[in-house]
Amino acid sequence: MADPQRARKMADRIKEVVARRLDKGLRDPRLGFVTITDVRVTGDLQHASIFYTVYGSDEERADSAAALKAATGLLRTEVGKNITARLTPSLEFIADALPDTSAHLEDLLAQAQMRDLQVKQVAVGATYAGDADPYKHDEDEDEDEDDEGQDDDGAAPSAADTRA
Repeated sequence: MADPQRARKMADRIKEVVARRLDKGLRDPRLGFVTITDVRVTGDLQHASIFYTVYGSDEERADSAAALKAATGLLRTEVGKNITARLTPSLEFIADALPDTSAHLEDLLAQAQMRDLQVKQVAVGATYAGDADPYKHDEDEDEDEDDEGQDDDGAAPSAADTRA
């Protein structure tokens, strides 16, 4: 098992090498505007998962995925030339779900904001069903204690009253 720091350094180096190679361009017309977002290397440095995003439609994403799969051997050779490791890790390209997830979260936030506005509009003319403040407060407890400490005539209870 390799040092986790070494795995992180190798992942950063692989990300740099692959991004540079994609920036130079591949001879595949299917490849769209690809951005490498993250690279994760296993602890034994034998496998690298490369996360990417593609700007464009679903068809362009599918074409870019096919182009990256076809260029995996070329990119692995490029990585092998530019890293200092005994073995070159195998590469796997994974479409990053981050843009889809963020778009979904934005939709949910917009729906929540719309519902908040609807509730606010309904609450404009609303009144309380009971008391405006139905909770007990400290002043209420003080009044109750004063009432318990006196008889109906206002005098304090006698010793005989308290024993019963």
